[in-house]
Amino acid sequence: MARRKIVRTICRTAIAGMAFLITLPAQAEALTAVIGGMALLGGFNAIFMGDATNTYCISCHEMRNEGIYEEYLKSSHYKNRNGVRATCSDCHVPKEWFPRLIRKIQASSELYHHLAGTIDTPKEFEARKPELARKVWQRMRETDSRQCRNCHDANAMDRVHRKRDNRNRRAEGFNPSKTCIDCHAGIVHSLPHGAEKEP
Repeated sequence: MARRKIVRTICRTAIAGMAFLITLPAQAEALTAVIGGMALLGGFNAIFMGDATNTYCISCHEMRNEGIYEEYLKSSHYKNRNGVRATCSDCHVPKEWFPRLIRKIQASSELYHHLAGTIDTPKEFEARKPELARKVWQRMRETDSRQCRNCHDANAMDRVHRKRDNRNRRAEGFNPSKTCIDCHAGIVHSLPHGAEKEP
């Protein structure tokens, strides 16, 4: 809500400023263009970054009705002893501006399928879930699990004081040929039937 008020205020100020500048001499046209461009860019950026909320993500019926959100609510990414909560976008949308733009363009096809009703029933969703999971895992492999690394730093992990079985398993995670998702697929959302962790 606060972002919307800020965007509205910016837009109203920009419009009022442009209306004033129209009455000034021709040299004000350049200033008008600069101010208008800044207002448009600011508005675009606020909208562009503003949809990174769980409320926005679960607004699609696929997220609400097919158990995806419930899986997240039961995961350690939602509730844990440290009190740190990851949101949908923390894991599924890059933080950096340009990679985020690319991902949003890719997501437009997902929006098309939502609006077209390609996956309308739980049965259809369950049938497509392995394919959808593989696409997410592939994107994560291609970026060396960039979204995981936004929160988790392997160099900051205390490997000495971990339980012995965890220590041995984690050692494999420091193998340069592996990335987080290779071992941690299914940590938030259950592994779909018919999908394997390995590519």
